[in-house]
Parts: sequence; C-alpha cells; structure tokens
Amino acid sequence: MAVKRDRPYVQFNFLVDLGDGNTEGPDAGFQEVSGIGMEVTVSEYRTGNSRENSVMKMTGLNKASDVTMKRGVIGSLNLYSWLDDIRNGNQNAMRNVTIQLQNEDHTAVVCTWKLLRARIIKNVNGPFNAKGTDVAMEELTLAYERLEME
Repeated sequence: MAVKRDRPYVQFNFLVDLGDGNTEGPDAGFQEVSGIGMEVTVSEYRTGNSRENSVMKMTGLNKASDVTMKRGVIGSLNLYSWLDDIRNGNQNAMRNVTIQLQNEDHTAVVCTWKLLRARIIKNVNGPFNAKGTDVAMEELTLAYERLEME
C-alpha cells in the first residue's frame, strides 16, 4: 500500500521479487531497476459530416514499457534458467515480478509495482575488461503485460 508524505522517498532502498517469493540474498539483489511505466494509446476518429474541424480522441489499448534490471555477476544461473525456459517455448514461464520501495530505515514498504505476466526478453553480461576495476554486471530486460501499483 502506498504511503504518502510531504518529502519524496529516496530511490536506493528497494526489494525485488522475481516471482519466486524471495527478496533476500544475492539472487534478489539488484543495483538498478529502471523503465517501470505504462501508457494508454489514443485512437483518433472523425466523421466527414462532423460540425467541428477536429478529431475525437478515444481511449485505446494500454502498453507497458520494458523494465531493465542490473546486478553484479554472482555466479547464479537463476536468470539463465528462467530465460532458457522461455526460449524453449514454455508458455507458463511468465511470472509476476514485484518491486517494493522501502522507507529510509527499511521498516516499511511505501510503494509497490507489480509487473504482471513478465518474461525475460534480453539478458546481457559484461563488458569484461582485463584492466578495469568495475564490478562484472549482468542486465536483464523484462517485458510484461500489465502494471499495477499499490
């Protein structure tokens, strides 16, 4: 349930559930989640005998934007296993993914985003650089059918 207050919440305390009920440990630990959103399309219509020289705008379909999630490479194959299930044609491999924003002292969830019927559509690892000092990263992109907020 969303908790309203005068000051905005900080962005860096969040939990991710990849549809397995787990928000603890390295498999659920993400550095970044971006692109959560949706839009409602509009269809334009006008008849030739309309008395106004403008179109009517009618509410159309809604579309959810793809979400990108990044985490350090931890040697876990949980994302690969899910992607492998999807690419092998398992139509039941879709999951409901939940992202929860927490307050500053981690005592309460202040807003929740639910990505319904999500599936991985892209998984990228690297870059790797023999002279670099950055953490090795993996990135996944999720497509989902509906966004709900609480």
